[in-house]
Amino acid sequence: MFRLCVVNMVTCLRRFNTYLLAAALVAMLAGCQTADSKRGKQLATLRFHVEVNRDAGDRSESVTISRAARIQINVDKEPFLNEAYVARAKVLDAMGGFILSVQFDHRGTLMLEQNSATNPGKHLAIAAQWGEKEKQVARWLAAPIIAHRISEGLINFTPDATREEAEEIAHGLNNVAIENGNQEKPKNKPKDKPKEESKPK
Repeated sequence: MFRLCVVNMVTCLRRFNTYLLAAALVAMLAGCQTADSKRGKQLATLRFHVEVNRDAGDRSESVTISRAARIQINVDKEPFLNEAYVARAKVLDAMGGFILSVQFDHRGTLMLEQNSATNPGKHLAIAAQWGEKEKQVARWLAAPIIAHRISEGLINFTPDATREEAEEIAHGLNNVAIENGNQEKPKNKPKDKPKEESKPK
């Protein structure tokens, strides 16, 4: 009787562990699908403000950019370019870190070219907002100096963000681009068809 009870207990424990593992796998897969679903719905904003003189009046404001360098500049309150004109965004590896690369559509390219041509030597203040509704993050990301006329509609900069945050921003901007028709929606990969078994002749 004692030996039978031991065997039964071991069997029960094994079955319990199998059920527990299966439940954990199901929960993990559901969690991944939920995360992917949330990620697919996340949007991001990206606003470009040009630096202005301190005597610009009510249309300007003083902002602090970069939590480490704490660059303080005066910018136009109204952005001249925003996420509505983004065609594609991605995070790229750079020497010693990474950059956020943003490509604009035709209209955005013209706006960037015009404002960069008329404001050489001034800072370009870039702000973003991203994340889930309950955990929205808003931050000034960078303040690169306009060194020349930007005619190709592409801007690369090092954001005041972690790589994970930069990836979230890029993903959110790409979702906006898809909604605005500036980017094609990624197609789902077709599932492999099961191979037909060869029938004996």
